[in-house]
Amino acid sequence: MTISGIRHGGKYKTYVLFCKVRRVPKLSDTEKEARRRRVLEGARRCFARYGYDGATVVRLEREIGLSRGAIFNWFPSKQDLFLALAAEDNTRLHALFAEQGFDALLEAVTEDEPDWLAVYLEFGRLLKSDAGLRERWLAIAPPEARERSRTRIETGQAAGELRVDISADELGQFLGVVIDGIVSQRALGFQPPASALVRRLVTDAIGAGNHAGRA
Repeated sequence: MTISGIRHGGKYKTYVLFCKVRRVPKLSDTEKEARRRRVLEGARRCFARYGYDGATVVRLEREIGLSRGAIFNWFPSKQDLFLALAAEDNTRLHALFAEQGFDALLEAVTEDEPDWLAVYLEFGRLLKSDAGLRERWLAIAPPEARERSRTRIETGQAAGELRVDISADELGQFLGVVIDGIVSQRALGFQPPASALVRRLVTDAIGAGNHAGRA
């Protein structure tokens, strides 16, 4: 319905016009998830192509193929959009390690697109100056995913495969440093050490065989 006023002979007459409003169809749960995936996958391409700062709203609209209203209906901000993608990566890598071990984790990070990995380095600058964002970043991996990774290490220790003179949490931190180093080198355009060499050095560092007398 619209209301308009038109002047006739010094007086205004008011007219009420009725128009038919078309109802927006309600999305099913399957359609909602498909729309959410479309937003995330398009945003990943946009971030990889232009970087975090360069992924403007206009470029996100173009890459995703949806309006800004449709995009930010799912994620309140560009920051939330990137954190959602980072959370997906984190959960995926924890699952790989928990189910298949370090070799599968190493293979995954050596196959990820370098341009996408570079966005992590760019985003990392924000973590230094924003304590609230840093807390959100540290919490992006679900507790159950972190616990499964920890259980993988503890199982290896109980089976006599991994050294026990260092806690499972400390071993996990060490493996994280190794993976972060490879990610950083690939993001910066450098060639990391061969995977076979990395595996051998990691085994020498955390395997039980070389540290049997240190428990």
